[in-house]
Order: sequence, then C-alpha cells, then structure tokens
Amino acid sequence: MHTRPGAHRHQARSKLISAALLPLLVAACISDTPAGGGSLPGVDLEGGFPLSGQFVGAGASTQQSAMEAWIAYFQDPQPRVTVIYDPNGSGAGRTQFLNGGALWAGSDVVLTGAEVENSVTRCGPEGAIDLPVYVSPIAIAFNLPGITELNLRPSVIARIFTRDITNWNDSAIAADNPTVTLPNLTITPIHRTDNSGTTTNFTEYLAATAPDVWPWDPAGTWPFAGGESAQGTSGVVNVVNSTRGAVTYVDYSQVGTLGAAAILVGDSWVPVSAEAAVLALDASPQLGGRHELDLAIDLDRTTTAAGAYPLLLISYAVICLHYDSEMDAEFVRSFMTWITSEPGQDLASEVAGSAPLSSLLRSQISDSLAAITFS
Repeated sequence: MHTRPGAHRHQARSKLISAALLPLLVAACISDTPAGGGSLPGVDLEGGFPLSGQFVGAGASTQQSAMEAWIAYFQDPQPRVTVIYDPNGSGAGRTQFLNGGALWAGSDVVLTGAEVENSVTRCGPEGAIDLPVYVSPIAIAFNLPGITELNLRPSVIARIFTRDITNWNDSAIAADNPTVTLPNLTITPIHRTDNSGTTTNFTEYLAATAPDVWPWDPAGTWPFAGGESAQGTSGVVNVVNSTRGAVTYVDYSQVGTLGAAAILVGDSWVPVSAEAAVLALDASPQLGGRHELDLAIDLDRTTTAAGAYPLLLISYAVICLHYDSEMDAEFVRSFMTWITSEPGQDLASEVAGSAPLSSLLRSQISDSLAAITFS
C-alpha cells in the first residue's frame, strides 16, 4: 500500500487509533489474515518456537507509529508475549542495546565503527548488525497559514537553519516561489535537542548538497549553539504547530497539517513522498566494509535520478547475531521477520506513510535473520 501524494495531511488521524484497534486495521489491510486468528503473515507461529515473556527494544522515535502497529499485531495471536518499545531516540537506543538493556535498537543511523567493536562484548564475536526496517523521507515542515507547499533548494534550507535567512519573504525564497505570496514573517527554525538520527540524516544531506553554506560534518547533535529546539520528533512538531513562521526537519509521517517543501534535485523540484524516497534508495549502494550480513546502505544524497527525493532516512533495527537465550533469539528472528515482511511493510506504509522495502532487501534481511544463533 503506497501512500498517495499529500497523504501526510491525514497522518494525524492515524494517531487516534488505539493499540487495541490496530489489529483490526491490519486485518482490513491484509484481507487474507484475520486479526486474532492465531497466525502472523511471514511467521510460523503454529509450528515455531512458543514465545512467552516480555521483550524490550528502544531507539528511534521515527519508528514509533509503525512500531505501535507492528507490536499490536504481533502480540494479538500470542497472549503470552509482551513487546515494549521505548522511542527514546536513536543514540539512546543504541546505548541501551549495547549496555544490554534492550534486545534490539531502532536507529536512524548505522552503528559506528567503535559501536561495532563494542557490540562484541554485548553480542559475542560476530557482534551486531544493522537491518533496514523503515524508510521515510524527511520533510521540511513549516507553519505558514494559507501556504501548504514551497520550493526550497538545499542552499536556502541550509541558510534558513544557520539563521542567515531570517524572513519568509526573503528574495532567495521568493525567487523559487514566484506564484506564492510570501508573508513578512520571521522564520523560526526548530532543531532537535536530543541525539537524533533524523538530525544526522538532515545534516548529512546539507553537508553533501550545500557544502559552501553548511560547513559542519554530519552529526546526531545540533552542530552549533543557540536557536529554538525541542526534544524528540513529537517535540519539534508541537513547537512548529504552535509557532507561526516556524520550520523544522521531521519524519514525513509526523507532518500532519503542516506545510511541506519540495526540494531541488538536479533541475527538478521534487515534492516529499514515500515513492520519491524509494527512487533515491534504489539509486544508493550498500555501505562497504561491514559484516557480510550487515545491510547498511550508503545513501546518495546528491543523486539526480528523476523523481528521487534524497532527503530521507533509513531507520534500522540493530540486532545481535548471537543471543544468550533461545527465547530471545527466536523472538528477534520472529519479530524482525514480521516487521520486514510484505504485510508488515504494507502496515507501516498505511499507518505511518513509510516506503515499503523492496523484495530484494526483504530477501537479504531473511538471510541475515536466519544466521542468528543462541547458547
């Protein structure tokens, strides 16, 4: 199920769906698998390992909407299973995972070299790997009454967030929006205060596409002091919603009723959409120098592929290739199989506006999950 262009206007309604009702939504989306029927698409619950207990993950808040749906449906046919996901941010989630406080981490950036080395202590000699589970564009979302769409080229976006451009009627914005009546209104850029994978992806995009304006290296924390900020995805969205003239960078699924910018790719303006993010993903190779089962992707931020939207994030599940108990190993294998299956990806697309993984990536993930061991 691909999200229609402009469907982010309806995402706020998804948040009103309670966890108890999510299995019914999935049943409607996946018509051949009724909720509560004792089965799960892509996972053999009948003949598989009998799961029971509480299983904890933590990390990226970008995955939160999808994760709530994934968990609700996973638990539905398994009454002895409780899955908890703390959306405390990518950096905090990786730290919690590496310290042994979570079975997996959600992260909008892949493990660093140092974290891969540290994962040997947590996971054994094979260490931890990154598996893509959630793909979404990062929207440049703004609060301008009466304006829902703008064209913003990379250099202008960078100048807005460095506070070089301070008013919405600035000539640099007006030049790319000749048909829009821009207000004489102060721009209030909002960035994340926490260690955020969304920030890493956003700053990586600016460093690649506007290096003359954005001199900082990509990082999960904001690179300079000052300016308005908020904690987490919901925090920045709340501030922008309540502040006329505010703008932020945020996971596409969280835009709600805010305006969203098209970005310049090559010679074309490309609006934000899940479909455009898929085109950018397809134009990017896998990251070299990793474990053969690690599926980290080296995003090409400067692609000029037609219709591609390279301001996107790939949110990963960071997992061990070895767990100390069979229960933990089988849970991770089963849960990750479900969320990366075609029905699981369709569900995330429906409730969070994400872009479903390709069949090739799903097959590669299946091979990686099959290699999980326990002792």
